[in-house]
Amino acid sequence: MSNHSRSFTPAQIDRIQVWRYIFAGLCAGLDSIGLARFAFTPLIPELIREHWFSTSAVIYLGAANLAGYLVGALTGRPIASRLNNEHTLRLMMLIITAAFLACATPLSFAWYFGWRFMSGVAGGVVMVLVAATVLPHVPKARKGTASGAIFLGLGLGIAGSGTIVPLLLNFGLSQTWIGLAVVSAMLTAVSWFAWPSSKLSPVSAAEDSDPRAPAHFDPHIGILYAQYALMAAGVVAPMVFLVDFIARGLGAGTYVGSMFWIWYGIGAIVGPPLYGFLADRIGPRPTVRVVVLIQSLVLAGIYVADSQLLLAVLTVVIGTFAPGIVPLMLARVRESIPHDVHKQNVAWSRATILSAAAMAIAGYAFSALFNASGGNHRLQFLTAALLLVVALFGDLGNPLRARR
Repeated sequence: MSNHSRSFTPAQIDRIQVWRYIFAGLCAGLDSIGLARFAFTPLIPELIREHWFSTSAVIYLGAANLAGYLVGALTGRPIASRLNNEHTLRLMMLIITAAFLACATPLSFAWYFGWRFMSGVAGGVVMVLVAATVLPHVPKARKGTASGAIFLGLGLGIAGSGTIVPLLLNFGLSQTWIGLAVVSAMLTAVSWFAWPSSKLSPVSAAEDSDPRAPAHFDPHIGILYAQYALMAAGVVAPMVFLVDFIARGLGAGTYVGSMFWIWYGIGAIVGPPLYGFLADRIGPRPTVRVVVLIQSLVLAGIYVADSQLLLAVLTVVIGTFAPGIVPLMLARVRESIPHDVHKQNVAWSRATILSAAAMAIAGYAFSALFNASGGNHRLQFLTAALLLVVALFGDLGNPLRARR
């Protein structure tokens, strides 16, 4: 028998471990936001058509997830302080699976609202904890790329919701929810043992810090929070109104509108790894400026464009933004607060809370603007573009400089 059996070097084993952790983060993002939030969008017409709920009730059910997301962002760190990060993340994925399964039976509006709210809570907890759990075990030079890979799950969920949900609906609405529960259970199972243990030391001890120490920040970090909140608010308009704009605003019909949702999903898949790659190569701050400028121009382009081909191209570009800004702003937090993992985690938690609140407020504000303007879709995109312009000028005037 040959003695030259396959063996791995310590460096190769470390790389395998890192990608295992990243895979767990991707599964959590796909499950908690990609499916738990975005799979509901293509289900809305069917929930109304099958008379499970009225049109107004379905709108409130959609808002339930965003409200839960805000609560989850607020409570994620306190929960993890009692259970530890990996146990909390596993529990949240189990809750999402249970929520999908519970929604297969419309017992009452309160039942449905409660489970949609809980799925949002789980999503908020995951978004606060997933990066703090994985990134300390990733080498510094690859943190941007790793963040992009982790949050790629959000984009996969958006694209997947435009494909798997219509396929499952062929079997019925209850069966669709059960199918989503099965997918969620599979993601939970394959990632169960892939999370890094809280007992493991981070890859760089120089970046570790005492988690019990109070976190005091440069007051100008608030500008970074405000910028992220404005960017989060800016993604709401295309996320909510784009399909309706194509289907009803332009009179293209539901089928063409659903195709644009798939184009949006393709952009969402590209966004996180692309933005993470750029953050590693040219730096997080220059990447933020370039991305926000381009996205504001694209939204302005949607405001004036009529050609379906041009709108399809703009849709792919704008699709990169919603999931892509998450790893990008995480990189900005790490850049602005170097060498202190505890402060980074606290700052990211606060940024997530503020972005969640901004999205919830923007959802109601854009809806009010839509009703007040007599159903003017284009005005929503122009308003979103202006929000991004404010975010861009806020960054240009931010005196908080990146410290290497």
